[in-house]
Amino acid sequence: MIEPTDRGLYCRAGDFYIDPWRPVERALITHAHADHARAGHGRYWTAAAGEALLRHRLGRDIDCQGVDYGEMLRFGDARVSFHPAGHVLGSSQIRVEAAGEVWVASGDYKRDHDPTCADFEIVPCDAFITEATFALPVYRWAPSADVARDVAAWWRDNAAAGRASVLFCYALGKAQRLLAELSECADLPEDNAYLHGALVPLTQIYREAGIEMLATTPVTEQPRDHDFSRSLTLAPPSAAGSRWMRRFGEHRTGFASGWMRIRGNRRRRGYDRGFVLSDHADWPGLIDTIEATGAQRVLATHGRTDVLVAYLRERGIAAEPLVTDYEDGPDV
Repeated sequence: MIEPTDRGLYCRAGDFYIDPWRPVERALITHAHADHARAGHGRYWTAAAGEALLRHRLGRDIDCQGVDYGEMLRFGDARVSFHPAGHVLGSSQIRVEAAGEVWVASGDYKRDHDPTCADFEIVPCDAFITEATFALPVYRWAPSADVARDVAAWWRDNAAAGRASVLFCYALGKAQRLLAELSECADLPEDNAYLHGALVPLTQIYREAGIEMLATTPVTEQPRDHDFSRSLTLAPPSAAGSRWMRRFGEHRTGFASGWMRIRGNRRRRGYDRGFVLSDHADWPGLIDTIEATGAQRVLATHGRTDVLVAYLRERGIAAEPLVTDYEDGPDV
């Protein structure tokens, strides 16, 4: 029902594409990360909760229809609905039903609770398209509230020593999740965090969606001689090692990513501290989700598809890799 083409994942029954990577007329978008939401399509459909993020990324004037979770749409001979994926604000799984079969394209997803987006919803299906970003048994996540308390303790230790704390994290989703979790932590050195300019508009969209987070101030609003010695600043990984970092004086750096689960990644990348936090499913989350859908066919994309496919085949599930243009970035 959903087949790979040179433009993206195509549904012939409904004549639309899901997260296409080349221009098409009708694009159904799972979420606003750049490898899934690309410019140049004729019309877009996405979850209503993520429409503002999509317009921010691709332009306010795109032809885009926001769709409520669970709302049923008709495309040709296919019935389509969007369901929460738990990845970032407005992220969706896309359920497609036609000719008596149900397929679900899950996009990126996680099973852990996240205060900044709707929790993942199990959608029963015959075939399930899943990511495999962290498809190794070593990848297992602690609760994000515990990670936030570790970040808060690191921030306190740095502040006590008169050092600024600069925490690198993905600009869309990860930064806002950290701010939401930190807002629940007690005894923070300050009741405000600073933001790199790349995080400011995205964080504002989350606030306008009603997400409660720690108060923030753009770094650019501070004078060049501002004292950051007790502060926490969130920034994208691209800022690491840049001239932008000079304003913080003595500082320590951290990185929040699922890749920090592997010992040595932090040291190789030059960060003082690593925090294991991902907006993708860990190994138990992947396996539990696939089993819960009841799918007897699974297509795995971007990540360790070899490991996941072999594991599922051993358990009697018809699994195969699916080649796409989606990416496993360094910041997830």
